[in-house]
Amino acid sequence: MLEGILSDEFDGLDATEKAGVEAALNRCRDLAAQIANELRNKRPEHFVDKLSLADFYASLEHAADVLGQKGRPPVENAPGRLQGKGSQARHR
Repeated sequence: MLEGILSDEFDGLDATEKAGVEAALNRCRDLAAQIANELRNKRPEHFVDKLSLADFYASLEHAADVLGQKGRPPVENAPGRLQGKGSQARHR
């Protein structure tokens, strides 16, 4: 039932918004593939900084949680929505 509601919301978007959603999803897929490829080449000795590894793991856990949630409010209504170009988390 919830999938039908989400599908109806997507169907209600104009062509530009649908293209934006599709482009964002493709960027997410590309980034996930890039991360997977990099991790395949990593060994435990590459992660000397345990805090950085813990931060990376927490970020992956958060991303997995977001993927598992359904019925989230649209990004426009999300509290703390990032403004401007890209995530500021990359520039820590």
